[in-house]
Amino acid sequence: MVIIPAYNEEKTIEEVVTRAGNYADVCVIDDESKDATAEILSRIDGIHVIHHTFRTHIPGGILDGMEYASEQGYDYAITMDAGLSHNPDEIPVFTNHPYTDLTIGMRTIKINTPMKRRILSKSGNFIYNASLDFPSSLFRKRYYKDITSGFRRYSNKAMRLLLSKRMESKTFDILLETTAYIYRHNLIIDEVPITYSFSNSSLNSNVIKDCIVMSLRLIVQPRK
Repeated sequence: MVIIPAYNEEKTIEEVVTRAGNYADVCVIDDESKDATAEILSRIDGIHVIHHTFRTHIPGGILDGMEYASEQGYDYAITMDAGLSHNPDEIPVFTNHPYTDLTIGMRTIKINTPMKRRILSKSGNFIYNASLDFPSSLFRKRYYKDITSGFRRYSNKAMRLLLSKRMESKTFDILLETTAYIYRHNLIIDEVPITYSFSNSSLNSNVIKDCIVMSLRLIVQPRK
């Protein structure tokens, strides 16, 4: 199943959902959109839509989608952006990949991505890697190249693990928190190359703060 959290995505939601539906079942989480997103979704047959009556931001959307996918018995769930920064036609990169509990889409081709955004992603990725299992993570041989990527595939086992935890994420720090739980429970993590097209960014000072706070929390908290 493909999980697509959406907030005010009237310009792209129909194309994203239609193209994703060529490869897998689709679940869209409409996070109390104020535009025509909900109306557009109501006209698309064959998809499951979860409507939020209050905003939960990206963590609530992803976790609600995981809960539905897990309850319905899907072996995997793929999370992706509703704004076409992720290419739906690359879904087979994930569906055809051998078994892992977390497969991260590594952004090897970046289109129209500002240098500032590239630097932030690289800096965040270094901090995320360090915080996975600090301080031993500083010396481990395996370094994940793009933990900040949201185009991912989770196994049913990974989803059930994450749904059993009390998640602290507020925004895009969900990407670090989910990776950390999967990593710390010795589940299988891999990466696959994808294309990333920059259109607009939800990255702001609050998001950066949330990510830093999550990194520090993981560094000081015991494994659990």
